[in-house]
Amino acid sequence: MSSLPSRRRALLRLGRGALAAGAVAVGGTVSNVLAQVQQLFTPTRPQTEGPYFKPSSPERWSLLEDGTVGTRLVVSGRAVALDGTPLGGTLLDFWQTDDAGNYDNQGFSMRGHQYTDADGNYMLETVVPGLYPGRTRHIHVKVQLPNGPVLTTQLYFPNEPRNATDGIFDATLVLPIEQTDTGQMATFDFVVATA
Repeated sequence: MSSLPSRRRALLRLGRGALAAGAVAVGGTVSNVLAQVQQLFTPTRPQTEGPYFKPSSPERWSLLEDGTVGTRLVVSGRAVALDGTPLGGTLLDFWQTDDAGNYDNQGFSMRGHQYTDADGNYMLETVVPGLYPGRTRHIHVKVQLPNGPVLTTQLYFPNEPRNATDGIFDATLVLPIEQTDTGQMATFDFVVATA
């Protein structure tokens, strides 16, 4: 997994006044680093489940199957408490449309769940979801601590024209997308209250 959590801790020690210098020191942009620092203090906002959730998805970290088309996307991060304490064993259940904007309501294509490791880390391999009528691009996720309440939310994509017209869209849930040689990647921490 990425060394991003240790980078965030280093930036927190620097303080806001030295944020720009700290971003340069750890190899990030000021806006990306600021967004990551703010995530540690702000609970992840809940969002509607929508009509297409299916229980009993397969346990897997990759939603890619033979024949999956689309731009590859890897999202990684951690589940953490409000103070940044990692939350190991947290259930993350993801579902989304395929590249063409279709949900699989018969099977479990583009659906899967996983548990964070002891340090709260997760990694999801998927494709950028297609556009669904009336919505901007998004990935659904349920986050549940062991024997705890469920946080249902959605993750969004930057610079999407439909972000401005989607009534559910929340800018605090935008993934900080980076282009790579093999597709796209993003880091997102789910920040949840433990009491």
